Amino acid sequence: MINVLFVCIHNSARSQMAQTFLNELGNGKFHAESAGIEPGKLNPNVVAVMQEIGIDISNNPVTGVFDLLKAGKTFDAVITVCDAANGERCPVFPGKTKRLAWFFTDPSSFTGTLEEKLEGTRKVRGEIRKKIAAFVEEASNISYWI
Repeated sequence: MINVLFVCIHNSARSQMAQTFLNELGNGKFHAESAGIEPGKLNPNVVAVMQEIGIDISNNPVTGVFDLLKAGKTFDAVITVCDAANGERCPVFPGKTKRLAWFFTDPSSFTGTLEEKLEGTRKVRGEIRKKIAAFVEEASNISYWI
């Protein structure tokens, strides 16, 4: 089992979607968790667009990345899904951890009507799902981890 941690600022949107998609698409080869640098609360627009595709994340916990570090958790990969500056704030986990950075727009930054915000969030959801599918294919090859 390959343990993966997705990190974002608040663990309210992008990291939650990435965790959910990897656990869904990973064919039992991956176990994903997510955490935030400054944990907040779930973004209701993210909860709504995930429900549109039959996935309920409304009861997902919002976790702090430093709590996982203090608990001694280890991961095969830590993937930041926020912007570069905030990704640099992520702690370094001990052990042989592959560190990746994927950049997605923060759904909390969308403006306009509710429908416009939801449409932007759907776009991010699609981008994350596509990236996760590619990651599963690539990371299923043992040479990826060597």
